[in-house]
Amino acid sequence: MDATTAPHRIPPEMPQYGEANHIFEMMQNMLEQLLIHQPEDPIAFLLQHLQQDNDNVPRIMMLGPPASGKTTIAMWLCKHLNSRLLTMENLTARGFPLAVDARRHYQKMKSVPSPLLASLLQGRLKEEDCVRRGWILDGIPETREQAVTIQTLGIIPRHVIVLSAPDTVLVERNLGKRIDPQTGEIYHTTFDWPPESEVQKRLMVPAGISELETAQKLLEHHRNIVRILPCYSKILKVISADQPCVDVFYQALTYVQTNHRSNAPFTPRVLLCGPIGSGRSLQAALLAQEYGLVHVCCGQLLREAVADESSYGEVIRPFFEKKMAVPDNVVMRVLGQRLKQHDCVQKGWVLHGFPRDLDQARVLDASDHRPNRVFFLNVPSDSIIERLTLRRTDPVTGERYHLMYKPPPTMEIQARLRQNPKDAEEHVKLKLDLYYRNAAELEQFYEQALTVNADQDPYTVFEYIESGVINPLPSKVPR
Repeated sequence: MDATTAPHRIPPEMPQYGEANHIFEMMQNMLEQLLIHQPEDPIAFLLQHLQQDNDNVPRIMMLGPPASGKTTIAMWLCKHLNSRLLTMENLTARGFPLAVDARRHYQKMKSVPSPLLASLLQGRLKEEDCVRRGWILDGIPETREQAVTIQTLGIIPRHVIVLSAPDTVLVERNLGKRIDPQTGEIYHTTFDWPPESEVQKRLMVPAGISELETAQKLLEHHRNIVRILPCYSKILKVISADQPCVDVFYQALTYVQTNHRSNAPFTPRVLLCGPIGSGRSLQAALLAQEYGLVHVCCGQLLREAVADESSYGEVIRPFFEKKMAVPDNVVMRVLGQRLKQHDCVQKGWVLHGFPRDLDQARVLDASDHRPNRVFFLNVPSDSIIERLTLRRTDPVTGERYHLMYKPPPTMEIQARLRQNPKDAEEHVKLKLDLYYRNAAELEQFYEQALTVNADQDPYTVFEYIESGVINPLPSKVPR
């Protein structure tokens, strides 16, 4: 019998290890580097590449028209990400022959031939600081020819940011631009004037900022940018620069900290946390329906164990009868038994109802069933009380109603409606209090968890959760 046709029993720790250590992405990146550089000794090249450990350092291109603030944003990103800022000016200001030749061209023509620029850039990016800390290109490439030439040398950014704003706004901005010759910081007479009188005195008016000169530069930029963008269509984000600089910066920072989706095999193991009435069960059901995940409700598992009269059920029954909490070790055994079944390992799962506190979270984390996506569903207490305390059930038909959102159609039905004792306001408030006692510690433990505003339409909430499941988690800022 052909072994490849049999169902594979893959231990759960294997895919967890692959995902946690980004094995697929690492192999893919090494293959890309081999094909780009084509070294004579591939093994030695790969060993050197692995020792550099720089697959996740910033590699960013910042593009935009004059006065869009791209240099300011690039400088802020460099400070925040601890990476190197590369501009046409500092590339050509160096002392070796290639840079001297490039500087001569730049001073005479205000541009550098594409092959010369690409060679200059390639040499700079091989230096230790750029290899270790990453780089941000400010305003490079300027033309499609430069973009293509740079690509042919294997210089591929991970993120490309393009700033845009109306020309009228950019012309007005450029007229008020001032530069600090000591630090290179850019200020503005209206929008960003330095408070220190010493800095104010040394500010200079940069050359080439008149209205006519700015209009000519904008025309040239518009001609070039439409031909550059297709080179980076899959890693590109356009951000409006017609807003406060801080807002532009945080949008750019959020983007560069986002990992692009890869072709790595991914089995979702989703944990939904939130107070009673936050919609965890509904969102779990929607995820299970959309992606074929196994819906695992911890409370339901315990009830099924008791109903089946299993060995665990006999242990759990006395706690149910006395309305006491089931011990964590018993809950974890029942839960672990379910999560290690073939359907959960193969399809993935979405869990809610456990963990409820920090100790339970640590127990789950120490098992072979660590979640790779965690969501906290946040709903104000007033909204939860409104959701739950107004729920009613018709004892005749079993139909469920809500006195505000789905009222009964007749007075006769309304008269016979009953409230579940669990929906009484005192009980709901007690459950909320228990959740919020432990919520802060849980959120701190799951530091990569995503927080979702669940006080809105459930399908809108689902879209946010779905985006968090299918997209990679944001990267941490390197220090």
